[in-house]
Amino acid sequence: MLTDPALADLRSLFGARVSISTAVLTEHAQSESLIAAGLPDAVVFPRDTDEVASLARWSTRHLVPLIGWGAGTSLEGHALALNGGVVVDFRDMAQMLEVRPEDRLVRVQPGITREALNQALRTTGLMFPVDPGANASLGGMAATRASGTTAVRYGTMRDNVRGLVVVLADGTIIRTGSCAPKSSAGYDLTALFVGSEGTLGLITELTLRLHGQPEAVMTAVAGFPGVTEAVDCVIATMQMGLSPARIELLDTETVAACNAFSGLTLPLTPQLLVEFHGHPEGLAEDIRRFRDLAAGFGAADLQWAERTEDRSRLWAARHSAYRAILASRPGAKAVVTDVCVPISALAVAVDETRADIAASGIPGPILGHVGDGNFHAILLVRPEVASEVATAKALAARMADRSLRLGGTITGEHGVGFGKLVHMAAEHGAGWQVMGTLKRALDPLGLMNPGKVVPV
Repeated sequence: MLTDPALADLRSLFGARVSISTAVLTEHAQSESLIAAGLPDAVVFPRDTDEVASLARWSTRHLVPLIGWGAGTSLEGHALALNGGVVVDFRDMAQMLEVRPEDRLVRVQPGITREALNQALRTTGLMFPVDPGANASLGGMAATRASGTTAVRYGTMRDNVRGLVVVLADGTIIRTGSCAPKSSAGYDLTALFVGSEGTLGLITELTLRLHGQPEAVMTAVAGFPGVTEAVDCVIATMQMGLSPARIELLDTETVAACNAFSGLTLPLTPQLLVEFHGHPEGLAEDIRRFRDLAAGFGAADLQWAERTEDRSRLWAARHSAYRAILASRPGAKAVVTDVCVPISALAVAVDETRADIAASGIPGPILGHVGDGNFHAILLVRPEVASEVATAKALAARMADRSLRLGGTITGEHGVGFGKLVHMAAEHGAGWQVMGTLKRALDPLGLMNPGKVVPV
């Protein structure tokens, strides 16, 4: 609880950059999905690492929780205040601090978004490729170990964060990692904080790995007789050693929603959106091999988008798929979930999930980054109808159980927050308790984003 003395102390540190207005608190209590929590007690807008450290020391003095906030695009309640506390909004820490082109590295503050970073890099010949779809902040992406459409080629945030500056619960500032390509010096603290969702400390600076902008890019749209054929084509593509930059599945319901929302005219069959990056000559061979492969699985209408504007239109529609699906059932909210399985188990996971959703009686379009075994279900419910909400949550739980049975994980990219907390023991066993031990060691008072990731 934020007492009057604690609020006065906070205002002495941050002045007008402390807000307790209802509008600001409400803005920071919103989620992209059906998951909800109460209002925070206040929102603070720091400007540098030292200010975040002073905020952590204030938190320890007054025993008030701190919850990090980037762009607010998370789906499992990561940035919501479960029992009050102060939200730390990094909107004023959104600068690109340094580019090292020779090392293919960039140093940034946590509030900069991936689109803003790539805009700033446009003249360097380099890019930051991790693309979760939403224009998320880089700090939030690191905190949730985000991935997205390009992970199949370029990896996730785990693979692209070289180092961090982190403020711990007591205000200690630490640096993890280095600019070196590798190190054997001690524990990998960078990996510990990437994916910790702000439960161990607040990320205030990131050193990120960059990649060269591709010399040539080709995007294809391939329609298949059914989801099974599309998924089997994905499995064969990866097993044959083809290296697409993106390979996305849209089921028929998702295609219909995207057509209506984004003005596309894709055939109403399951579609794969596939993109290749590389040298023009190598690209031509990849395209030929994929065309032959897709035809073997019944793809009758393979269309290539070579022009930048055509590719951009397709990927903009893919990135808007969530909003398109919501619009397909006016007034609906979404129970959104994702799982990730070994590529060999992808067909079974998708087929069983589709059958489960079909038997449930609620709409549940499926889409995903199937090149690395990661797919999503958007379960559309009327929030005022308790039976629909309960059915959707049960479907999501069975998806998690199914993924674990097939050797996968309860989430490939959404993260845990408190929405998937109930499944952590099943995935990690005694390892989940070890995570709790680490949390208590670094945050003994439990003030860093409490109620998320680790045992409560």
